[in-house]
Amino acid sequence: MAADLWVFGYGSLLWNPGFAHVETALAVLDGYHRSFCMRSIHHRGSEAEPGLVLALDALKGARCRGKAFRVAPDAHGETLATLRDRELVSSAYFETVLPVALADGREVDAVSYVIDPDHVQYCGGLPLAEQAEIIARAVGGRGPNRDYLFNTADHLTELGIEDGELSWLARVVRAM
Repeated sequence: MAADLWVFGYGSLLWNPGFAHVETALAVLDGYHRSFCMRSIHHRGSEAEPGLVLALDALKGARCRGKAFRVAPDAHGETLATLRDRELVSSAYFETVLPVALADGREVDAVSYVIDPDHVQYCGGLPLAEQAEIIARAVGGRGPNRDYLFNTADHLTELGIEDGELSWLARVVRAM
């Protein structure tokens, strides 16, 4: 393994990485967009009433702005185990390493969790109004789905990252 392990965060990793890191940087991942395209039956919903969580969904020409985290060499194994327990709970994501551009001009390879569009939990293309209805009512093992949305939207704003769909969803769900 290379001396550096980088992890790309685009959703809850922005506000709750759950692992120690020695550096962070704003980052851009090309070819993917942040999308509420995964039904959550564990963390933010249940099998009876699934919620929605964000995933990296492949889309030609897309750019996802987020944050990259560099992990100390002696914490690689522990970090990957923590991430796998959290992100691969239902096998809806592929763990992959993708090139991301850091704000300071460096390009690094970062562990990224990309949705499997053939997985039963994939639900890309849901209308925003339907997403808002689902997010407003769903609750899972880690709490209300709306808290996940609000935390992510708020942290994107703090980082200076504009995501029009998330901003719209946060406004609509707060009004509900």
